[in-house]
Amino acid sequence: MKTVGIATKPRRPEAADVLRKLLSWLEGRGCRAVIDEETARLLGRADGVPRDRAAAQADIMIVLGGDGTLLSVARTAALREVPVLGVNLGGLGFLTEIPLDELFAVLGAVLDGELRPTRRLMLACRVTRTGSTVAEYVALNDAVINKGAMSRIIDLETSIDGEYVTTYRADGLIVSTPTGSTAYCLAAGGPILYPTLAALVLTPICPHTLTNRPLVVPDDVRIEIVQGSASEEVSLTLDGQIGFQLQHRDVIAIERAPNILPLIASPKRTYFEVPRTKLKWGER
Repeated sequence: MKTVGIATKPRRPEAADVLRKLLSWLEGRGCRAVIDEETARLLGRADGVPRDRAAAQADIMIVLGGDGTLLSVARTAALREVPVLGVNLGGLGFLTEIPLDELFAVLGAVLDGELRPTRRLMLACRVTRTGSTVAEYVALNDAVINKGAMSRIIDLETSIDGEYVTTYRADGLIVSTPTGSTAYCLAAGGPILYPTLAALVLTPICPHTLTNRPLVVPDDVRIEIVQGSASEEVSLTLDGQIGFQLQHRDVIAIERAPNILPLIASPKRTYFEVPRTKLKWGER
C-alpha cells in the first residue's frame, strides 16, 4: 500500500473541494493518506500531523498550494528523497507547475511507475562560531546572507574550496541552486540556470563595486563566507522561510547536500514552456 502525504495552502478557497476529491480518489486506489495539520483543519478533522512528520511517513508528497508551500515540504522530503508533486493553487508557480486539471492523470502515472521525477540538488549549510557548529540547515532554493533594514553595507569574505575569491561589499549575497535561480537570484540580476545543471550561482545583492557580477561554479565545490561586519545586523535566510542571526566572524559553509529532491514535473510541457509562460518571454 502506498502512503501519500498531503500538504495544503489553507487560504485557497478551492482547496477543500479538491482535497475531498483527492482523498476519495486515493481511497479508490488503495492508498493510505497522511494529511498535515493545516489540511486537517481545512477539512474540519483532527487527524493531521506536523508537516515534517507527513513527509517522513510518505512514499510521495502532494503539495496543493504555491511554491512557498512546496519549499516548506521539500526540506524534509529530501532527507528521504521522497518524490514531491506540486499542484498550483498559488500565484506564479515555478515549482508547483501541475495544474488542477492534470492532477489525477499525473498522480496515476506516478503511482503506476510511468513517470519519473527530475532530480533537484539541495544545499547543505553550516554555521560555525569560534570553531563550533551553531546551526545546520538544508535548502532547495537558496541560502541568503543579508543585512538588517537599518544596517550599512556589509563585508562578506568569500572562498571556494579554500581559495580566496573576494570580499563582497554589498547588501548581501545569495547562494542559489539551479532550482532557486528563478527566485530571489533572478530578482537580484542573476542568471537562469537549467534546473538539472550541476552548478551553483553566487549573486551579490546591490554590490558596492559594480564589477562584482554573479558567479556560476560547479556544484561539487565548498563555499565559505566569513561575516566580516562587526557593528551591523546580519542574518542568514534559507528559502526565505528560516532565519538565523549571524555574529561577527561567523563562518557560513555552503555545499551540495548529500540528498536530492525528486520533483515531479508535468509530462505535458517542456521546461522552457514554464519560464516562457511565467515570465512572459516574447510578449510586447
